[in-house]
Amino acid sequence: MESFLHKLDPRTKLLLVPLLSVIVFIVDKPPVAAGMALALLGLRLAAKMPFKKIRAYFKLLCALAVFITLLQILFGPGERYLLKPLIPCSVPFIGGRGSLKLDGLILGFVIICRLLALMVLLPMLTLTTEPQKLALGLTRLGLNYRAAYIVTIALHLIPAFEEDARGIMDAQKLRGMRAFEEGSLAAKFKAYPALAVPLVLGAMRRAQLLGIALDARAFGAFKTRTWLVQIKMRPFDYLALALCAVFSALALTLNFLPK
Repeated sequence: MESFLHKLDPRTKLLLVPLLSVIVFIVDKPPVAAGMALALLGLRLAAKMPFKKIRAYFKLLCALAVFITLLQILFGPGERYLLKPLIPCSVPFIGGRGSLKLDGLILGFVIICRLLALMVLLPMLTLTTEPQKLALGLTRLGLNYRAAYIVTIALHLIPAFEEDARGIMDAQKLRGMRAFEEGSLAAKFKAYPALAVPLVLGAMRRAQLLGIALDARAFGAFKTRTWLVQIKMRPFDYLALALCAVFSALALTLNFLPK
């Protein structure tokens, strides 16, 4: 079922996604960063976009969040501490060393909010826009159609590679290989070559077939090209751009307000 994001002009989404991505990295106050992540999550819910496409990444995000937060707490900059020293002074030789930084915990939280916001935001472009319209939108913004096609294909090959990886893993399960489900971390690392090799070979075969198809159609032989599908900016697109500008200005204002 199409949502309002599907109905937006591709140029509108191509302007909104980079702008919001930049704002996500500029914001460094925890409440504002959390608010942006929740707002983008709410936008995805309002657009009725399925979460099954990014559900697999949440486990990776959780593990990465723990790792980043620990690094920031132990080694990040800051003058406020949760615990100092980490090692009691009574311990010989190494006593009185180390600390757990409060500033590191705050910075780790901000980084996690940024990762969550980007993980929710970036698929909104590729999952709600047809490849042909996305390429057309890039050319209307001034990009050469050859480069626009390369960018479009690169973005839409990612889901294809994910589908290939799932197919390979299912085939390995049928052959009794359970390392990715039940194996230890070391077993999973050992099993990755069995996944990577056919995936790379499949990608090379796909690229070769794609190149043959493009050559057969004389792609790139002319400086300009015609398009079967046309796009047009509508009032709803300008309203979306205006709302994004207001949202970005509000986020920056709240972020740079003096404490």
